[in-house]
Amino acid sequence: MKRKRFSFESPGVLLFTLLGFLVMGYHPGLEDDGVYLAAVKADLNPALFPYNADFFRLQMQATVFDGCMAHFVRWTRMPLAWAELFWQLAALFLILWAVKKILNLLFSEESAQWAGVAMVAAMFTLPVSGTALYMADQHLHPRTLATAMILLAVWRILAGKRWQAAPLLLVAFLMHPLMAAMGISFCLFLTLTLHGSLRFRLREFGSFTVALVPLRWVFEPADSTWRKALDTRNYFYLYKWTWYEWLGALGPLVFFAWLWRFAEKRGETLLARFAAAVFFYAVFQQALAMVLLAPSFPARLMPLQPMRYLHIEYFLFMMTAGAMLGRFLLKKSAWRWAVFLLAVNGSMLAWQRVEFGGVAHLELPGLQPANPWLQAFQWIQANTPVNAYFALDPHYLEAPGEDFHCFRALAGRSQLADAVKDTTVVTQVPELGPIWASQVAAQEGWRDFKLADFERLKATFGVDWVLVAYPQPDGLPCHWHNDALAVCQIP
Repeated sequence: MKRKRFSFESPGVLLFTLLGFLVMGYHPGLEDDGVYLAAVKADLNPALFPYNADFFRLQMQATVFDGCMAHFVRWTRMPLAWAELFWQLAALFLILWAVKKILNLLFSEESAQWAGVAMVAAMFTLPVSGTALYMADQHLHPRTLATAMILLAVWRILAGKRWQAAPLLLVAFLMHPLMAAMGISFCLFLTLTLHGSLRFRLREFGSFTVALVPLRWVFEPADSTWRKALDTRNYFYLYKWTWYEWLGALGPLVFFAWLWRFAEKRGETLLARFAAAVFFYAVFQQALAMVLLAPSFPARLMPLQPMRYLHIEYFLFMMTAGAMLGRFLLKKSAWRWAVFLLAVNGSMLAWQRVEFGGVAHLELPGLQPANPWLQAFQWIQANTPVNAYFALDPHYLEAPGEDFHCFRALAGRSQLADAVKDTTVVTQVPELGPIWASQVAAQEGWRDFKLADFERLKATFGVDWVLVAYPQPDGLPCHWHNDALAVCQIP
């Protein structure tokens, strides 16, 4: 029976992986990939990014992701674009594999198990309330790999093999320390719930957690440029969240409180203890976040983003909510399953097409982009010197149709700091604040720049190339253009 289940599980999980991938889309170089993909390219070719590399290198010091990807590309001789796609699919598969294994232990009905898998696959791009995160990104992100390891660790703990969870959590920590910390926290709650009374051990756990918090840097003064960058991100300010963000944060907690009592009454001990672990984990982390993010608390704690505990909770919520739907509504009815799959996947696909309507839904390797920004980035990577230093509109990521595709990651060239993505980096690396502020200030009024303004940037920062709107300003010699953009060299 185990062999039969394994033989069916593998293609089933693979099928839902491909379905989830097709629904969520694929967009390398998007948003956070501006840091991660640029770092991998720099590892593969150290001659790249002679300027402003700190805007991705300093943030990467806490992870081995870029080094591992670079070693994988060298070892397999696989082109980087294909390697990123391979690991994106592998990470999604591992997540759904872990979800299926967890649900095998919590629910006896096949309909419940597969409904949970189907729900998670459909909701990969569901925003995690108030945190500026998706459950899974539309590009390869170390957070996705870390999530897979955390869910696999949860499976091993539920299976009574809790020591096997340790190496999985270690891999998660090496990939994404912040997300791994949340995963380790939940695994501790789950272990305590399964092997003793959780209520009587919370105080001991809380004391242990507080002892791990380094205090010296917390009380260092906050630089004004760092605070300016922080103020551009509402998700750092918990007490300014909207009502629907609070609903998204507290709704899953209420669900798990209900599921805990419901499973207890039905005599489903493992499901009840699992729900209790999620409930107490959420209560503890929510209380901790409300303390750390209080206006009177040191601002230097904000970049820890304690509300991102919701990320793993959302996976557990979608998994169990889908399973309950499969148990009591879908069952073995083919038409109900058809309506369910069409509704959840169709709605998420439609939203993704609205969200990223300026680019292809699947930006697969080898396909020529129709988007003018991506065309420009592609030409720059193929036709400009590796030491070229570019300036472009500091708000280019927010331009209509650009859809938050990052220049450094896709063009593979150095760039003056921008006012959107680099701002997020500054919130995590405060020492970059003065550099970021001075470079962004020098680019104010970009749309009205004349030749003299570009020459000023060259004299001040050494910038020698620009990406500007076509037709370009008078006197600026250009090497390439399409209908929207021109790549020019500052004389």
